[in-house]
Amino acid sequence: MSAIDKAAVKAYLLDLQDRICQGLSALDGDEFKEDQWERAEGGGGRSRVLEEGRVFEKAGVNFSHVFGDGLPPSATAARPELAGRSFEAMGVSLVIHPRNPYVPTSHANVRFFIAEAPGAEPVWWFGGGYDLTPYYGNEEDCIHWHQTAQAACLPFGEDLYPRFKKWCDDYFYLKHRNEARGVGGLFFDDFNELGFEQSFAFMQSVGNSFMEAYGPIVERRDSRVFGERQREFQLYRRGRYVEFNLVFDRGTLFGLQTGGRTESILMSLPPLVRWVYDYSPEPGSAEAELTERFLPHRDWLAQ
Repeated sequence: MSAIDKAAVKAYLLDLQDRICQGLSALDGDEFKEDQWERAEGGGGRSRVLEEGRVFEKAGVNFSHVFGDGLPPSATAARPELAGRSFEAMGVSLVIHPRNPYVPTSHANVRFFIAEAPGAEPVWWFGGGYDLTPYYGNEEDCIHWHQTAQAACLPFGEDLYPRFKKWCDDYFYLKHRNEARGVGGLFFDDFNELGFEQSFAFMQSVGNSFMEAYGPIVERRDSRVFGERQREFQLYRRGRYVEFNLVFDRGTLFGLQTGGRTESILMSLPPLVRWVYDYSPEPGSAEAELTERFLPHRDWLAQ
């Protein structure tokens, strides 16, 4: 097995944060504000947020590197054999809430985790992925998104994209509403099957492909004219995003349970949102099309 190189992972993640922020700033025309923070229990991070931009109402791109003597319940629930081990976790996580309802919201993260104990082999893995949450569906965008995700996976095995596409569909699902959060993408966790070097290379391929997947969609849709109806529907659908992040998201739970910085953890939430009691879209409308045609799980590469 190739040697575990935590320094190389950290250097990559910091560079990825830089490159994604540069790419988003080029699309928006505004710059990110940076906030460096330290965690009392060990570690810290670098949070960057762009608010009230021309394109992005709120975009956050966070780097964190935290460590501690014991794992929180969210990390040991599925891996009880790790209880009592010290840990290090580092990653880049981002959420983008555009101003124009025709531009989808997007989330991405890539991360590395290692748990160690005296006299035992370290347990490590990579995780991450990205997903797309449109308010108004567009087949061209969905196909491009999934083609880019597949291309990022293909050098490492033909089975990875279908596996991680399904995992994304299953994970980003609001069980209490019986509804997908968006049109999916990639989600993987506990990934070490290729050995350290190639597993790390796979995580890099996913991280490096995010702007290739998202940037062209923003450029195609940002100039589209919208009105109050589209804006109100966007704010209503953002409520689904909030519900998922606060009820189901493992990263949110891990951050809060490890004493992470609350401002950075909840950076993913949109600046404005609305909940409407018992809302139903007008039959045959573009709003109805989202849930009827785009959110049900589909093989976008078969289109």
